[in-house]
Amino acid sequence: MSNIMNYKDIMAFHPGYYIAEIIEDMGVTQAEFAVRMGTTSKTLSQLVNGQANISNDLAQKLSTMLGTSIDFWLNLQSAFDEKIIEINKAKTMDEQAEIVEVIDYSYFVKLVNLPAAKSVREKIANLCSFFRIADLRILKQSDFLVNFRTGIATVEDKNIINSRAWLQTALNVAAEIETAPFNAEKLKAYIPEIRAMTIQDPEVFLPRLRKIFSDCGVAFVLLPYLKNAGINGAVKWINQDRVVLAMNDRRLNADTFWFSLFHEIKHVLQQKTKTVFVSSSKQEMKAMDEKLEEEADIFAQNTLIPIRDYRQFAPSKYTSDAEIIAFAKKIGIHPGVVAGRLQHDHIIAPNRCSNLKQQYKIVM
Repeated sequence: MSNIMNYKDIMAFHPGYYIAEIIEDMGVTQAEFAVRMGTTSKTLSQLVNGQANISNDLAQKLSTMLGTSIDFWLNLQSAFDEKIIEINKAKTMDEQAEIVEVIDYSYFVKLVNLPAAKSVREKIANLCSFFRIADLRILKQSDFLVNFRTGIATVEDKNIINSRAWLQTALNVAAEIETAPFNAEKLKAYIPEIRAMTIQDPEVFLPRLRKIFSDCGVAFVLLPYLKNAGINGAVKWINQDRVVLAMNDRRLNADTFWFSLFHEIKHVLQQKTKTVFVSSSKQEMKAMDEKLEEEADIFAQNTLIPIRDYRQFAPSKYTSDAEIIAFAKKIGIHPGVVAGRLQHDHIIAPNRCSNLKQQYKIVM
């Protein structure tokens, strides 16, 4: 550690800096100065190098030895300490400003009515208050909200920061939703009704869907996509009786919406209350046990399109749009869900069936 600390235009001089100059002016060694001062060479060395602070005892010895006041040395130490606080504040603000740069502040102004900020400092203060954290750098800490897979170099800070910002936003919104105590059996009983909603429009099914989830102890949150968040959905338990199921509205086709929803429902039913489930389009941001993820995928696939029906359908690359529509009608599912399944299974080309894949527009 140096006896001079500086950051930008702020400089802090440790009392040891001045002691080093006095030793040089006296033309003695540090060892001799330590003897004259009545302290050890180690203590003096630490003092000179800014590794130890001036104590009352050392201030008294220096004042007697050099004919100064005790307050002179204590004030030097106090001035240094104040400058270090100033430096740390400046560093903290600059590091948080870098985080603000990768967060779309306007998203929070539109969504949760954060005040329009005139400065970076105001943005930092407003976001910290909304996220309920003392420092925006907490968004980068590995143990905040959810741990992503480690050891993968392609994970970017902007993705980690925004994914946690989006998840905390979902939790804040969920806090305003009233729910009954969690009831897994009740949720399972509602699954056929939820599946039947795939042929309805969002303005019809969303109010009912929210009511069902609320009755089952699930706070359902559907948020706009936050740039660079990389999260499609998440499940987080608040306590044994309450769980948050959150999704975003990015690429909101019928097939992706319903598959994602049933995927998250399975995570809820797995009841891993100490685990945060995150569904992400970025492979390096997968956070969960692969077995649990596979279970959720299979549940979503087989709930939407029962395996026996799918096998009887026996689709091929020659399956026509009309056949897809007829099969979907037969099993009571949106045709876009069937088309999405065939594309996922590489049975039909990804550029096919665009006329079947209804685009949802979700009004919050």
